[in-house]
Amino acid sequence: MHFPTARDHKYTRGHAIVVGGPLVSTGAARMAAYAAMRAGAGLATILCDRMSLPVYAKNMLAVMTRVVENRKTLAGIAKSPKCHALLIGPGAGLTRHTKEFTLTLLKSGKPCVLDADALSVFEKTPDTLFRAIQQSEGEVVLTPHHAEFERLFGKISNEKTSAQQAAVKSGAVVVLKGGRTIIASPKGECRINHHASPDLATAGSGDVLAGIILGQLAQGMPAFDAASAAVWIHGDAGKKLGACMIAEDIIAELPHVMKQLRKRRGIK
Repeated sequence: MHFPTARDHKYTRGHAIVVGGPLVSTGAARMAAYAAMRAGAGLATILCDRMSLPVYAKNMLAVMTRVVENRKTLAGIAKSPKCHALLIGPGAGLTRHTKEFTLTLLKSGKPCVLDADALSVFEKTPDTLFRAIQQSEGEVVLTPHHAEFERLFGKISNEKTSAQQAAVKSGAVVVLKGGRTIIASPKGECRINHHASPDLATAGSGDVLAGIILGQLAQGMPAFDAASAAVWIHGDAGKKLGACMIAEDIIAELPHVMKQLRKRRGIK
């Protein structure tokens, strides 16, 4: 885990970029961006189309917004030294636009998190996604639930084995979400997280998890460790909140979780 020191400022703590969804589905990206900042990123920006900009700008205080409507502009932002990690998928939509933007991000050489629609959009062409991941110079984290996993990798026989095989096949760190979450790396490493609550099974919870992973990556954490830490943090927030939580509650709980982690490290 990375914790800020007296020498840090917002730029040294990492800039997290979220590619936002269209006007009808802005909530997922907003939650992911806030989660990234709550997880420690110094800055977060949502990239969106011109139609949805007013919604994002009106509802985001700490998070910046920017209009991006073509791959050339997206590539320029993603490759900028001011960008440290990227997320696409939450609320993105199952469109050619989502597929093209995902492939563009993978060419940036930056750490990327692919979630939700950025996974399902490749259901009929998974090899296209895997090839792009393997050619990417940046580490990649995939965060599927069981249905999204099976769209890309086929039927799950054994969660641990299937996740490990998927990580090797895709070249990405795979976070197979569930009652116990499996985190597998392309190198064969595997961690199983039992520290969670069944109450985390609520709309938007996965978007928050993707944002926490993004926040860790933006601070320079290696992908396998970033995913592992994020899953634990997400689970700990869920355990503390308990019954009837919603996704926004998880984000609000993150400062308390992070404060406890800092105390364990002897950091005030």
